This record gives sequence, C-alpha cells and structure tokens, in this order.
Amino acid sequence: MRVLLHCSDVHFGPPHLPRVAAGLLALIEEQRPDLVVISGDLTQRAKPEQFQQARRFVDRIPVPSLVVPGNHDVPMYRVWERVYRPFGAYRSHFSPELEPVYRDREMLVIGINTAFQWTIKGGRFTARRLREVAAMLAAAPPELCKVVVPHHDLIPPPTLHRQRVAAHAHRAMAVFAAGGVDLVLSGHQHQAYLGTSEEFYPQGRPPVIVVHSGTTTSSRGRGGERHLNTCNRIEIDARSLVVSPYAWQAGLNRFAETSRHRYPRRQVSPYTIEDLAAPPGPGG
Repeated sequence: MRVLLHCSDVHFGPPHLPRVAAGLLALIEEQRPDLVVISGDLTQRAKPEQFQQARRFVDRIPVPSLVVPGNHDVPMYRVWERVYRPFGAYRSHFSPELEPVYRDREMLVIGINTAFQWTIKGGRFTARRLREVAAMLAAAPPELCKVVVPHHDLIPPPTLHRQRVAAHAHRAMAVFAAGGVDLVLSGHQHQAYLGTSEEFYPQGRPPVIVVHSGTTTSSRGRGGERHLNTCNRIEIDARSLVVSPYAWQAGLNRFAETSRHRYPRRQVSPYTIEDLAAPPGPGG
C-alpha cells in the first residue's frame, strides 16, 4: 500500500497562513505518507523571498515530496522576467526541476508544468510533455499505480461547468486514459472536488480519477471554500484508491478528515505507444 498527501496553492506571500502551514506539517508528521504532492502556486507573486520561504517549508517535510509550479509562480509585473525567464526565480530559489518524477516499487508519479508566460491565469498541456508522459506510461510496469500532477484543472468545479479548463485538456486526458493513469492530482481553482475522466470526456474507457485540492495554506479560498483550507489523503493498494478530503478546523487547530471515497483501481488499457502519441483530434 502507498499513501499520498496532496496539497496545493500554498501561496507564500501576503495570503499565506503560517498557522495553517504549521498544522499541515503536523499532519504530515503524524501520518508519515509515502509522498507529499504540492500541485503548484507555491507563491503569490513569484518573488525570490517567497520562493525561499516555500523552499524552507518543503525542506521541513519529513518524507519525499514532489512539487510542480503554477501560474502564480511566473512573475506578473516583472515583464522582462515574465517574457524571457518566466521560471528563473523558481529555478534559482526553489528548484531547477519544473517537471519532477517520483518512482518506487508501487507507483509512478509524473509532474507536468502547465504554467507559461503568456497568460495570467490559464494553463496548457504541451505536446512535448504529453509525448514524454506517454513514453513513460508505456514503459512502466502495468501493476504500478500511475499518477500525474499538473497545476491546472482538467475538469471544472461542479458548480462552474462553463469554467475553462487547461488548454489541450481533452488530449491530455486521452493520453492519461490510454496510458493506464489511475489518478490526476491538481489544484488552481481553490476548491476541493472529485471527478472522473468519463464524466467529462466519455470514451468508454476505464475512468481516470481526478482529485482537486483547494488552497491548503492561504486565505484565497473560493466559492463554498472562501474561508476554508483543504488537502487530500489518498491510500492506494492493488485493488482500490481511497480519497479522504481533509479541512482545516480552526477551533481544533488541526486538519481533520471530512469524507471518504473509494474507487476501484482501473485495468490496464490495451493501447500502444503509437496510440498515445497520435496527433490530437478535434477539440484536443
């Protein structure tokens, strides 16, 4: 069995909540997951000191971690940097790796950078990274649990069905479904919600489970989570995935489980690397 702790949108800078961040570290220390995933937006304005604060926080996590950037990790107002070195501060002050990969005997976790310099909010899946992900999925042993981690969402929040998702999300989901991905972990919307690929991209394939975290350690919650902070615990065994959303309980000064959702592990799809790397179809 493997246990993941998934958090997102920690937003070091003015919106960051140190008390909640301390509670997150306490939760990690208590549960000792096999991997902590942070799906983007480490900072509020991509300033060097904010990345340094995020680096110090991640260095305190007592287990392995995998982190991808988000759109807030690209400078907004420092125009020269935004155009020519959009991830310069991230690489210099947090990590040189934008798309990390974690492997062990039971799971493969692939980071995908969906942020780029030409947008303020939106994201995209690039053809280059999708080809790389397809190749990694095709080469992985079929029994591994396969997880992908972008910042931007592939399915909209349940109350905002007209909300735009990341560009090329349709093609990305086709690659993930064909490649045997079990789980997508993302953030961006500052709301926690669950869904499946077949609800939004029906192809008659075994569904990919999509898990979103709200903002875990900032004051920037949206919608029904305007004043909430959330993260997810995921237990993985050979037969099932169990997703447990956690929310910050201010009165108790800790994160606590709010619900539990069990999904069967998907079967490996009979697709080849040629299927995975095929050009996107209409709408992809």
